[in-house]
Amino acid sequence: MKFIIEGSRVFKALGDPKRAMIVDMLSCGELCACMILEKFQISQSTLSHHMKLLCECGLVVGRNEGKWTYYSLSADGIAKTKQFFCDITSGKENCICKEMNPDRCCND
Repeated sequence: MKFIIEGSRVFKALGDPKRAMIVDMLSCGELCACMILEKFQISQSTLSHHMKLLCECGLVVGRNEGKWTYYSLSADGIAKTKQFFCDITSGKENCICKEMNPDRCCND
């Protein structure tokens, strides 16, 4: 169940269209926060909030240089997200559905 909670954080973060667009922008390579700000014309505090969520879920990493932060996609975070999605969409022995009692379905 822990892997479900952790993996879901990524999809929660991507549930906001601006954050999904930021990830799309970062797919082309590292970007300075100023470039992201320019594209969305949002406040720096709003961008910081978006980037904090993307970094916390593991999709994005930031590095400071001078007064700016440069962001890029985390290869490890992307790989874990792909694996999580594969895991929850594939049949497996330890699937949570195996814990259910099929005899109870629609027989109440």
